[in-house]
Amino acid sequence: MKRTFTALALAVTLVLGSVSAQTITIATGAVGQELELAQAAAQRYMDANPGVTINVLDTPDMADDRLGLYLQFFQAQSSQVDVYQIDVIWPGDLAVHFVDLFEYGARDVVDEHFPAIVENNTVDGQLIAIPWFTDAGLLYYRTDLLEKYGFDGPPATWSELTEMATVIQEGERASNPDFWGFVWQGNAYEGLTCDALEWVASNDGGSIIEPDGTISINNANAVEVIDLAASWVGTISPAGVTGFDEEAARNLWQAGNAAFMRNWPYAYSLGNSAESAVAGVFDVSPLPAGDAMGGSPAATLGGWQLGVSRYSENPELAADVALFLASYDEQKIRAVEGSLNPTIMALYEDEDVLEAVPFFGSLYDVFINAVARPSTATAPNYAQVSAAFFRSVHSVLTGAEEAETAMALLELELEDLTGFPTGQP
Repeated sequence: MKRTFTALALAVTLVLGSVSAQTITIATGAVGQELELAQAAAQRYMDANPGVTINVLDTPDMADDRLGLYLQFFQAQSSQVDVYQIDVIWPGDLAVHFVDLFEYGARDVVDEHFPAIVENNTVDGQLIAIPWFTDAGLLYYRTDLLEKYGFDGPPATWSELTEMATVIQEGERASNPDFWGFVWQGNAYEGLTCDALEWVASNDGGSIIEPDGTISINNANAVEVIDLAASWVGTISPAGVTGFDEEAARNLWQAGNAAFMRNWPYAYSLGNSAESAVAGVFDVSPLPAGDAMGGSPAATLGGWQLGVSRYSENPELAADVALFLASYDEQKIRAVEGSLNPTIMALYEDEDVLEAVPFFGSLYDVFINAVARPSTATAPNYAQVSAAFFRSVHSVLTGAEEAETAMALLELELEDLTGFPTGQP
C-alpha cells in the first residue's frame, strides 16, 4: 500500500511520541545504501556518547514526497524530528524552520566544505544546514558492450548516445528481449527536472530561469533536445521510463538489462556489489553534450544537507549529531562504502577514497562545475517552478504535447508564477 504523508507522519508521532530529552530523531533518505549508512553512523555516535539514543527515520525516496512530509511537521511545529536531511534546492524555501548552525559550532568546521555549497546553505547570514554529501549527474556505460560492438569510448553527444544505444540494444535483443539501450529518470518529479536541465543546458539552452531572473526556457535549443529525449521513449528506453525514478533505473541497469544509464554517484558502489550483474563491466563518464553550436556536457548539481529543526527540544545535542555525521571521518566512510560524494574538499585527495571510487578524482571537475537548478533565483517559489517544468517536459515525453508548444506554455506559466521577464539564455 502506498504510504501517505499524513499516515506516515501519524505513525512517526505514535512511535516517537514519548522520547526523552537525550533522544534525537533524524529524518533521512533510503535511496541505495543511504538508510543503512545513516543507521551505522548513528550507532557510532551512540557508542561514543552513552545515554544518547538516535532514531533514524526512513522517509520517501522521491524528493517531492519527502518535502511534503517535512512540511507537515513544520506546519505543526513538531518536535518529533530534530535533524532533517534536506535537498540542496530547499535552503531558501525552508530557512525559517531551521536554527543557525553558526551558533552551534559549525563556524569552526565549515571552511572544510565546498564554499559554493556553504554559500547555498547560508540564508541571511545564517547557516541553516551543514553540507553532508554532494551529487552531480553521471553517465554509466557498459564497457564490455562498447567493446563488443566496436565503440572505443562513451558517447560525446546525445546523438551519439542514441546511435550507440540503438546498435547495442538491437544486438543484445537476440539473446535478451528485456534489454534496453538507455535508462534514466522520466517520472514527473524533481528527478526529471534534474535530467531535463542537463539536456537543456548541454544543448546551450540555458538553465530554465537564469541567475538574473530571466525566464529562458522557451528557445529553439531547449525544444530541440527535449524532442530528442522524447524520441528515446519506447525506442532505446522502455515506454515505462516516464514512470522511472533513480532506483527504477538502477534496478534495471544493475540487472544487466541496459547499455547506458543516467544516475547519481551512489549507484557506483551498488553496481560493483556481489549481487550486481554488471560488477566489473561498467564505468562512468560525464554526460554527453548537445549537438547545438556551443553545447557542452552538463551535470545537475545535487546533494543533501543536515539541518536542525527550530522546533527541536534539544537543538544543541541535535547540532552535535549533525556535525558528527558531516565530519571528515563519517563522510569518508560514506564515500568508501556508498560512493556518496563528500562535501569536504580534502577527501578528494584521500587515498582510501580514491581507491574505492576512482572517478572522484578523474571527474572532480564535473562535481565542482555542476549546473545549479534555479532555486536561489526563484526562492521561495522554486518548488512550483520546478513542478511546472517537469510537468511540461513530461507532457512531451508522454506524447501529450509537442515540445515547442509545451515550452511556450511553460514560459507563460513561469511568468505568472514569478513575475520575471523572458529572454534568451
